[in-house]
Amino acid sequence: MDSKKYRPSNILTKREREVFELLVQDKTTKEIAEELFISEKTVRNHISNTIQKLQVKGRSQAVVELIRLGEIKL
Repeated sequence: MDSKKYRPSNILTKREREVFELLVQDKTTKEIAEELFISEKTVRNHISNTIQKLQVKGRSQAVVELIRLGEIKL
């Protein structure tokens, strides 16, 4: 097996990644919605979908896992 670390690709959609990149910048749901020109409900849906994909219990665990996987950076 290759010595490079395994990195799953495309875990997140482009929009989910944008939402989580703003989330780690300490933006609120409302601020994220305004910046991305989507509703707050859509922001919450993206967060919920990501939590389900990662099989974690909440936003903070999702952020930790996404950083660990190299999907987002601080």
